Amino acid sequence: MPAPRRKPLLVWEPLPYLVIVVLLLCTGFVRPSSPPWLQWPLFVLIGATIVWILFGISRERRRSNPDQWGALFTLEGLEVIDADPVDRSVRTVVPVADTNRHQAAIEIARVHGGAELHAVLVPRASRWMSRRYRMGVQLVAEGDRPRHAGYLRDDAEARWVDLLDGLRLHGSFVRVPAFVTGAARPFGVELDLSGLERLEDANSAGAEASGDASN
Repeated sequence: MPAPRRKPLLVWEPLPYLVIVVLLLCTGFVRPSSPPWLQWPLFVLIGATIVWILFGISRERRRSNPDQWGALFTLEGLEVIDADPVDRSVRTVVPVADTNRHQAAIEIARVHGGAELHAVLVPRASRWMSRRYRMGVQLVAEGDRPRHAGYLRDDAEARWVDLLDGLRLHGSFVRVPAFVTGAARPFGVELDLSGLERLEDANSAGAEASGDASN
């Protein structure tokens, strides 16, 4: 099944705030002399929307791993699959997008683990206010918690999102080699995704074996 590219509208964070604004504007057209059948439904909708907003706030405060934006707090309790790189004479890497927004996190990870690290790829990550799902990149250094470094570049995400999202649905996340470029800010991050090809082959073989067994 193809991975979803956007959040469902009902879980989009700004939606309840937009609804409450529209309802409050509607109150300007409902006068005290208006019939009850016009007033009460509006008040009920406003109350329900306020409850919706409070539920969203409480959901944001509950710590899940990963959270609703795709940030990891720890690797404990997660099934992490290592996508070991393929031996090649020339290393092929993919730059991480939006690293300019996460320089502090990248620098902290570099201090803890040096320039050669690992990164966990988190499907269905997103920014607040955005409905678009992206592939989050969480740098992992020994002795430090995961640090959000940016997102997988669009072309690489399009290639691997179905595989990685399918693994996440089964509770698994993939870890790949990562390299921090630059001796000082602005840092960049590059990922070696060559091991994903082998992982994809193994996943396809496992699916075929399961299908044969069920038949």
